[in-house]
Order: sequence, then structure tokens, then C-alpha cells
Amino acid sequence: MKKYEELLISLRKVIRAIDIYSRKLNKDSGLTSPQLLVLQNIAAQGDVMVKDIASSINLSSATVTSILDRLEPRGLVIRQRSTIDKRKVGLHVTQAGMDAIKGAPTPLQEHFIQRFETLAEWEQTQLVATMQRIALMMDAQDIDASPVLELNSLQDLAHK
Repeated sequence: MKKYEELLISLRKVIRAIDIYSRKLNKDSGLTSPQLLVLQNIAAQGDVMVKDIASSINLSSATVTSILDRLEPRGLVIRQRSTIDKRKVGLHVTQAGMDAIKGAPTPLQEHFIQRFETLAEWEQTQLVATMQRIALMMDAQDIDASPVLELNSLQDLAHK
């Protein structure tokens, strides 16, 4: 087998692992990874604004707003306009949202991060450099991405 074939097989395995996890998460919790990440961050930060959540998880405010547009009708989050400054809207997780967080499996990236952090510093650096090179070889270096392991684009996921 040629080296590039081995690499392509490994890439395909990673893509399939993400797909399998994404389907399990959606089946078990009814949430996508970005939705779960947004819920978890709102719960952790308390009374927080969209721009703060967007900044903490490396998504655009527009994407976070789209995700909130899906979560709010389901009763998982509440947007509450400030009585002091009407321009500010605080985000709060409801009890149903907290229950969804508790019932959801650990996000795939958390599992990955736990294993990644056990590697020696040089191995971590080598993996990052290798993946950056692969992204460059696939003309993907300019694609906006957050540290969320999910197959579909975040915009598509926000609409689920």
C-alpha cells in the first residue's frame, strides 16, 4: 500500500469517527456538538452575552445567534433583555437545558483533548504541524473553523 493511501485511510477513519459520534450525540440528546457547546458555556458563565459565548468557543456571533434561535424555542435557553441597558441581552440556561447538558455524552473534542494532553510536548507540536500541513495540502487553510468536532458546517448545524 502506498503511503498516501495509508494517510487517506486514516483521514477517512477520523471523518467516520466524527460522523458516528455526531449521530450518537444527536440521537441521545437531540443536540448537535455546537449546540451542546453553546449550552455548556452559557451554563458555566451564567448571565452572559452572545459575543462572550462566541469569543469563548471561537464561533461568530451570527453562528451563536443561529444556534440560540434553535435552542430557545425548545425551552433550553432564555434570552433576557437588560433592564439597565436595553441593548444588552443576557443568556440563561433553563432547567430543561441543564437536564440536556447532564444527559449528553462528553463532546468528542473533550475526549480527544484528554488524550492529546497526555502526549509529550514534542508529539503535540508534531501533530499540530502535521495537521496544519494536511489542511494546507487540501486547500483548507482559509476555512473558518472552531474546535468543534462535527462533520457538517457549523452554519448547517445551527439550523438543525
